[in-house]
Amino acid sequence: MALDRHAPPRRSRALRASVLAAALVVAAASCGPPRHPKTVSLRMVGSPPNASVTIDDVFVGRLDTVSARGVALPPGSHRISVEAPGYFPWDKIVEAKEGQGPIRLEVHLVEVPD
Repeated sequence: MALDRHAPPRRSRALRASVLAAALVVAAASCGPPRHPKTVSLRMVGSPPNASVTIDDVFVGRLDTVSARGVALPPGSHRISVEAPGYFPWDKIVEAKEGQGPIRLEVHLVEVPD
């Protein structure tokens, strides 16, 4: 029986096949459906409608827009701020917990007296 000097030994082929199979299993496991983080719905109503809403120091929109659409908050503690020219600012810390129902806030800014 003649040996092919260019053919890899059987052990080498088996090892490569095992490594390839393991890589395919890892790749297949990571190709599952994307995992979306759970969020909590923030619902706000109030006035004035043109007030600016910020969450964790990031502007998210006017109060009327946030009232109409809501905001999805990731779990954790969040600072909600509402401001408008001629009104005292409004701030609140809310805790969003995975699996809880919507957080509902009613905000009515108070005008600064003349």
